[in-house]
Amino acid sequence: STLRFLLSPRSAYISGQVVELTTDAPGEVADWAAPLTGRTALVTGSARGIGAAVASVLARDGARVICLDVPQAEEELTRTADRLGAAALPLNITAPDAADLIAAAVPDGLDILVHNAGITRDRRLANMPADRWASVIDVNLDSVLRTTDALIKSGTLRRGGRIVATASIAGIAGNNGQTNYAASKAGIIGLVRSLAPRAAAEHGITVNAVAPGFIETKMTAAVPLFIREAGRRMNSLSQGGLPVDVAETTAWFAQPASGAVR
Repeated sequence: STLRFLLSPRSAYISGQVVELTTDAPGEVADWAAPLTGRTALVTGSARGIGAAVASVLARDGARVICLDVPQAEEELTRTADRLGAAALPLNITAPDAADLIAAAVPDGLDILVHNAGITRDRRLANMPADRWASVIDVNLDSVLRTTDALIKSGTLRRGGRIVATASIAGIAGNNGQTNYAASKAGIIGLVRSLAPRAAAEHGITVNAVAPGFIETKMTAAVPLFIREAGRRMNSLSQGGLPVDVAETTAWFAQPASGAVR
């Protein structure tokens, strides 16, 4: 799966990355045109943007998709789900019973869990109220830890499953005025590195993260022009990526044949 992905146009936005492979045997893929056939995927934050693109690509690859987003976005979430032939699950991922509600919505279990839900509450650290810090950490990091832990323990995420989290280049390099966001995404990277060996050994589940650079979305369209251009030119292609670039990478991690990718 790794060679197929890296040698295809689907990896066009990826540059300068090291991909580590273990000696674990890859899973079987009966049809490379639909490698996720028979697998159930949940994508958080999938009403729009990157999440909607991830849901679309997973559905294209044959997965049964559940689209999750906050109840306030239910109308847009339903439109996205209907377009993909997916199921809509309006739910606040920070709710204490979020994992229980997810488990109830997928009684047959999950094979793929994509943590994409995220928010920004930008402000310089010296001027940042506590609620802006706490809300970003809660959505972007704490909810990932809580739901992942609960879904693995309950067996909702089946053996041989895949967990893919959306991190950010800000979690690696930081970003001016985004200390809370950068801290949450650095936490995702740390969580993945810590959880991956244990999840693989105990449950046969792989855990990976995608750390996009500048992606052209409605959210980044609101960024001042100078900062947007700087973000675009940091990439070796001197342009921003598209949500589908993140989605294709997520789908590669989600494939049964990607069991050796850590």
